[in-house]
Amino acid sequence: MTTITTLTTTTTLDEKRPAIYHEELLIEQRQNARITSRTAQTTQTASTPSPTQRALLLHAAQQPYALVSDHAIPTLLHKDEILIKVTAVGLNPIDWKGPAFNFGIPSLPWVNGRDLAGIVVQAPETTSAAPSRLRKGDLVLVPSTDYRDIRKAAFQEYAVATHFNAARIPASSCAHAAASVGVAFVAAILALGVSFGVDFSGIAECPGPNLVDVLGDVDVGTIPADVRDECLASREGIERPKRGDWIAIWGASTTTGLLTLQIARLAGLKTICVADIARHGSRLHAAGADILIDRHDTTRALEIIRGITGNNLRYAIDIVGRETSTLLQSALNAEIRADGSHAHLLGLTGLPKGEQRDERIVYHTVPIKLFHSSPEVGGAMVLWLERLLETRTLVLPEIVRAEGGLEGANGALEVLRRGDASGKRIVLSLE
Repeated sequence: MTTITTLTTTTTLDEKRPAIYHEELLIEQRQNARITSRTAQTTQTASTPSPTQRALLLHAAQQPYALVSDHAIPTLLHKDEILIKVTAVGLNPIDWKGPAFNFGIPSLPWVNGRDLAGIVVQAPETTSAAPSRLRKGDLVLVPSTDYRDIRKAAFQEYAVATHFNAARIPASSCAHAAASVGVAFVAAILALGVSFGVDFSGIAECPGPNLVDVLGDVDVGTIPADVRDECLASREGIERPKRGDWIAIWGASTTTGLLTLQIARLAGLKTICVADIARHGSRLHAAGADILIDRHDTTRALEIIRGITGNNLRYAIDIVGRETSTLLQSALNAEIRADGSHAHLLGLTGLPKGEQRDERIVYHTVPIKLFHSSPEVGGAMVLWLERLLETRTLVLPEIVRAEGGLEGANGALEVLRRGDASGKRIVLSLE
């Protein structure tokens, strides 16, 4: 039996907003402290777990996950890897869409899962010459973007991660809420900081990296060939957003949308957020959205975007799909500017078909594999995420906490598939 409890988590510097320390979060933080303490006391046992574990296996497309108890615990293969005892798993749409539509599954049987939080039970050796930023007993969150490596999947009791892809969770944060933001954070930061070239270093509240500069120091040959052009697209300064520019986000109530609007505003951009305003307007307003537009009347939504921007919108991000990205494209002013710069459209889950595209617009997809393939980029991103959590700069998504461990995954994914958790993140508790 799966028990699902809604848990609201609001993390912000503005103390006038709802406080994060309500009763349920205090209970969870005490539990996290006890877990960390127990881990420190039993490091030898935790570091050498039994050779098998429980995991969710996908045996065939369009089939539910099967819980097994004899799946091998993954082995560390490289010196920069860590082993994590998983305590929470954030569910993503890909976790049900992949099996349902037979994509993102390298082989069968397979283990899925992209977001996890847990305790480090095996870490790289620490020496004076090679200090490690992560130690046994650290509570971390991991966005598992390297989905072709089954060792790094979240739907198992122990998972491997590369150290530069793991962010420490501060004691002041909720581990289950932190488990919900990893992949969404990666997508938002790569979209803004790499594809569009937004500079995060000037953010007063919590300065971040200038990923264009970080990439400038990376050997181009080490960037995966299929995302190389996207990673280099924002090097031209005239194409990059400037403070005060408008950016439209269609699908702003998603976790990726929520984080994108906040980071964009911190960087000085003005945000237009398209969503179901009746259901999600209050939360988007609390997160700092400049303009809220209801998604139900698309014609009216596009008219409002053009009116607000004086028909001069230059940057847009769609998080929903090809149909809405095609709509959003029509809100852009496609004219090439006098300085030679263009309008930019990024689609996280789809872009207009070839015959529907405007040759004057630059189209983008998120170079997600850059996060796990580049230590320089991945490391800069997780260090910033640690600071954002520590300073409580971000409003985190509202989560729906599903008890019952891995056994409850199929039921929780059905809730996600039906859309009953719209605007929230479902997190499986494995404690």
